[in-house]
Amino acid sequence: MSTRWDPNQYAKFADERSRPFYELTARVRAEAPHLVLDLGCGNGPLTLALAQRWPDARVVGVGSSQQMLDAAHALDPDGRVEWIRADLAVWDIDELGARPDVIVTNAVLQWIPNHLKLLPTWVDALAPGGWLALQVPGNFSAPSHRLMREVAARQPRAGELLAALERGGSAEPATYLQLLTRVGCVVDAWETTYLHLLDRAGEQSDPVLEWVRSTGLRPVIDLLTDAAERAAFVDAYAAELRQAYPRTSAGVILPFRRIFSVCQRFA
Repeated sequence: MSTRWDPNQYAKFADERSRPFYELTARVRAEAPHLVLDLGCGNGPLTLALAQRWPDARVVGVGSSQQMLDAAHALDPDGRVEWIRADLAVWDIDELGARPDVIVTNAVLQWIPNHLKLLPTWVDALAPGGWLALQVPGNFSAPSHRLMREVAARQPRAGELLAALERGGSAEPATYLQLLTRVGCVVDAWETTYLHLLDRAGEQSDPVLEWVRSTGLRPVIDLLTDAAERAAFVDAYAAELRQAYPRTSAGVILPFRRIFSVCQRFA
């Protein structure tokens, strides 16, 4: 089952979701790249940021969601970026006819089973001295995801829901460091846990639910097309989230662990 993405829902937390991207790409020290790839370009604004950083580069954004690519095209009326729809698990970088100097992949690899097998291929595609920068969430054991699975297991369609929630997941920082070192890169790997402060004004009853609606909950929303069936799941899940993420005097605090790795291929 292919996941349908909602660009408007995703954009509700644009500031929080974009911060890891900028902290990731700040460690890419390419000066005048000819070809820059954003693999998993989403709804486009971060890919356009790469085009602004390197105005003379050819910039290509690749994503699998037509809804997100449509939103990206709308943000790019001058056609500054080449937007390509493709499944990253099988797409061949050689189709571009040039070797990229920079590859960025931000919050995407966790959706691709066995993505560790892709990374050596992407490194091999780089130009000598090229850069690969990746960021993935490392929160699959967090309450937001654990409770989603637990609620799914109690539903009438538990088997289908749990299967839909299966994904590739992410590896630990040391795993990316060792893998990328073995394929001939100088590697910088680290992790950060952000404390996102949601709904400071107290206007939402379930801000964490709103957060996961745009990402982790999408497979459930796609599967449960019956309104009553979907409501039963969402209501039970929301009640669990309110217990796990209580409101404080500052707002609702959502800890979110993210894993980063930036590497440069030996020239």
